[in-house]
Amino acid sequence: MLKYMEFTAKTEDEAIAKGLAHLGLDRDDVSVEILDRGKTGFLGIGSVPAKVKLTYEAPDEPPAPIPAPPAEVKPAPAPKPEKPQAPKASQPAPKPQPRPQPAPRVEKPAPAAQPAPVQRGGEADGDVAAAIVSFQTGLFQHMGVEATPVVSRDGDTYQVVLEGENMGALIGHRGETLDAIQQLTGYAVNKGRSHRVRIHVDAEGYRARREESLNRLARKTAGKVVKYRRNITLEAMNAYERHVIHTALQDYPGVSTFSTGTEPNRRTVVAYDPGKK
Repeated sequence: MLKYMEFTAKTEDEAIAKGLAHLGLDRDDVSVEILDRGKTGFLGIGSVPAKVKLTYEAPDEPPAPIPAPPAEVKPAPAPKPEKPQAPKASQPAPKPQPRPQPAPRVEKPAPAAQPAPVQRGGEADGDVAAAIVSFQTGLFQHMGVEATPVVSRDGDTYQVVLEGENMGALIGHRGETLDAIQQLTGYAVNKGRSHRVRIHVDAEGYRARREESLNRLARKTAGKVVKYRRNITLEAMNAYERHVIHTALQDYPGVSTFSTGTEPNRRTVVAYDPGKK
């Protein structure tokens, strides 16, 4: 379930930081929309605070059980008067019937064992790791691909590395398939949990290579913005990739960044900002 909250502060960065602290989330867990860039005014007169909108995913709340209606109590029927019975003629005693033999006991088959999670690096919580492996194993069977999820834990994040042959089919164009697997795994594992866990899925070191490529793109774009003194809007990216761009340029002189549009076509704008040193 997607929810959003709005926050205000003197600057956009302060408003975003205020919202993340209030929600207890990281930058890549939310989608940021700049509602008002704010104005400093002259000597504090006429200043307008910056206003941002943070959209985030919240776990579904189970519906409250509906109480069953009270059972209707019916009065017990009055006993009927017994009729006198005529004496019966003596009858021969019935022959004893053979006792029925008990039916043979059928043993129930033992439940199938869940696939054991493969763990490397940091120790992963067994319950969460098993849920990750169980879901992804079934997903890969439906996709007709062979891959083994290797789960480890890094703080509050569960790192999942997919191992196997022909991982390109699981990465997809610019990591789209990998992002979908990560998102579906998060939905399945966090469903019904009171505490949300973060899951990061990678294959063949794709995330590190993509992050390096985005850093190069950010610096190259920032150079053009400063040179030509005009804003440049990048292609649509997911929340994690936009976070990489924001982080790469947060200390770059002469430019600032913000996001615009709605998912899945939300884009990062690298803006010319001569006042930023």
